[in-house]
Amino acid sequence: MSARTNKPHEIVERALELSRADGCVVIADEYSTANLRWAGNALTTNGVTRGRSLTVVATVDGKEGTASGVVSRSAVTADDLEPLVRAAEAAARGAGPAEDAQPLVTGVPEAPDFTDVPAETSSAVFADFAPALGEAFARARAGGRELYGFANHELVSTYVGTSTGLRLRHDQPTGTLELNAKSPDRTRSAWAGRSTRDFKDVDPGALDAELAVRLGWAERRVDLPAGRYETLLPPTAVADLLIYQLWSASGRDAAEGRTVFSKPGGGTRVGEKLTDLPLTLRSDPNEPGLESAPFVVAHSSGGDQSVFDNGLPVGATEWVSGGELKHLTTTRHTAGLTGLPVAPAGGNLILDGGEDRSLDDMVAATERGLLLTCLWYIREVDPATLLLTGLTRDGVYLVENGQVTGQVNNFRFNESPVDLLGRATEAGRTEKTLPREWSDWFTRAAMPALRVPDFNMSSVSQGV
Repeated sequence: MSARTNKPHEIVERALELSRADGCVVIADEYSTANLRWAGNALTTNGVTRGRSLTVVATVDGKEGTASGVVSRSAVTADDLEPLVRAAEAAARGAGPAEDAQPLVTGVPEAPDFTDVPAETSSAVFADFAPALGEAFARARAGGRELYGFANHELVSTYVGTSTGLRLRHDQPTGTLELNAKSPDRTRSAWAGRSTRDFKDVDPGALDAELAVRLGWAERRVDLPAGRYETLLPPTAVADLLIYQLWSASGRDAAEGRTVFSKPGGGTRVGEKLTDLPLTLRSDPNEPGLESAPFVVAHSSGGDQSVFDNGLPVGATEWVSGGELKHLTTTRHTAGLTGLPVAPAGGNLILDGGEDRSLDDMVAATERGLLLTCLWYIREVDPATLLLTGLTRDGVYLVENGQVTGQVNNFRFNESPVDLLGRATEAGRTEKTLPREWSDWFTRAAMPALRVPDFNMSSVSQGV
């Protein structure tokens, strides 16, 4: 292959041809990004980037078992391939038997677009969004508030080829919008965020109007002490908590007694009721507007991910069904260890089964409680209970007799998402949302607002 032959599918094929290992997996990721940033009601920067990364997984069969070697590099061209493939093979020969070794996946039909050029984003993705943002700047300026934030769009085309004949392709668009409104003296701040595939379904003017209302609420300040409060968690906060729950739902760790999903005395809690609400927590690669890869893409092994599972089909999975724990995440290897079914973690997360009520409807039905905007700096305190701690941010509001009557101070919280599901008394309408804390890693979520009668605000925080 000549140096000018640089198409991703040809790079994958050439790497497989060069391989002298007993098995080989090649993953080519072609990515492009476009972004806008703004501050003080004016655009500050914009840009477009493009790049490539290549991962080669070599497997070597030995007397004691199969070993794997994984090497990833960026900006790979045809001339870089042989050293990369040899490095992966050397890593495999120098490694001991891989605990997660399985036969490489076979039998998956070839993607019809495997040889097509990669998809790319560009500044054109903001063709309608940018003018609407300019109009929002003008309204904010006239209303005495300042807008800060950014919009980012990424498109990744992933090509997976294996020595067992797999030729798979997935294009993943990921868009995020984060918008902060601040009072000119910086004493009041409100945040809103959205997840999108193409920026055609986000309206910066509507978000600005929402933030203007919240800044108005913050004109009255009420200081409250730490304690347990009836609390309305908006979809973004629910997403941040349940994404961490999914990341902590390892079938192996549960079976070995190390997590909140471990059954006392041995085994897992699969089959147990987690909440009396008829809620279903699920992942589905074909969920409209939240589409994700329908097959495993594993650049490394660890936790409940295995390079040997590359190309394994990913289907719809209900993690919690009607309030009952149904599945924990597993690879083929950990499924064999635990006796649980194979259940790869999905690329999206949806909680549904609540009532058809908006967050505003839930506020109107609240006698006295707190309304949160979002959570941040979430950290794990105790894996055995999945106790998490973190902070509220950009607006905690007091609700009295169905009306928001002011902004209260921020808090540090201590809560377990598993316990919260069990104590929640109401779930609203499911809607697409952007998890604020985890938006760099996980953006495809749809959640309802939750009402928790005794959310634990463990201490007062001085953050904005």
